[in-house]
Amino acid sequence: MRRTGRRAAAAILALALLTALLSACQEGSSTETEESESGYKIYYLNQSETAVDTVDYEPSGSGTEELISEFLEQLAAVPSETDLKAVLTQEAAVASYTLENGQLSLNFGIDYQKMSATKEILTRMAVVCTLCQIPEVEYVTFLVGENPLTDSAETPIGPMNAESFVENPGSGADDYTVTTATLYFANESGDKLVRETVNISYSSNVSLEKLVVEQLISGPLTQDAYPTIPKETKLLNISVKDGICYVNLDNGFLSQGYDVTEAVPIYSIVNSLTDIPGISRVQILINGETNLVFRESIRFDTIFSRNLDIIEEE
Repeated sequence: MRRTGRRAAAAILALALLTALLSACQEGSSTETEESESGYKIYYLNQSETAVDTVDYEPSGSGTEELISEFLEQLAAVPSETDLKAVLTQEAAVASYTLENGQLSLNFGIDYQKMSATKEILTRMAVVCTLCQIPEVEYVTFLVGENPLTDSAETPIGPMNAESFVENPGSGADDYTVTTATLYFANESGDKLVRETVNISYSSNVSLEKLVVEQLISGPLTQDAYPTIPKETKLLNISVKDGICYVNLDNGFLSQGYDVTEAVPIYSIVNSLTDIPGISRVQILINGETNLVFRESIRFDTIFSRNLDIIEEE
């Protein structure tokens, strides 16, 4: 089946926003050390465990196994920079790992579950961003007690790479939140939605619902998910009142070039937003207007509720 605009897995979430409080995995260090000859960086937590930062690193080994082992050792070591701290502490110690077909699986002990939600996401970010610099490591998977790591909804988090971690511009050290969001994209046949879990750090002055819609426009990260909203679509504004999220898009949304049923783009937005606490329904506007019909079948003057039937069974 030919599908326009599919994002390849190798291009996997930059969820493509600029670096803010969290140093973006692909952007590099804010430390003042000169860049290493190899270009490798080790990601550490800051002392308050509210952000990650990087230190340039020149490995002694060059083979894949050597680099994995060496990077894991560095993540567990106390950095010389006094404002940073180790990532792989006792509660996040790696018991074993395997590398197969570009996927590195790390097995942690059950103490991993004792971390706070914010520290856990930042730990994952630091580990994944560090290890995915190794050319043969395309994805990293976390196991806890040999079982896949799950999110708060008990959904397996699955393989991650550097772009699985999203941040928005403008976050300050004291005014941001780290959370996990569930986004809904099209399945391969274009008639159902599939879930994609992403990690987002966002400023208190930028709404989570805005970031969610912007990521839907950017497109999916995973290989089995497909875009639902044309990339040229602009989010004009978004607001929430009395549990209803009002999403105002430009008419780029109407230029659907994807082979999906008419309900898929609508409920990609609706289901993603109604996963956010405080949002129970969604109204979509085009240039501020609701007197339009999408694909001659769905009226925009409808206030949409969550649709579970359109979600593909896992």
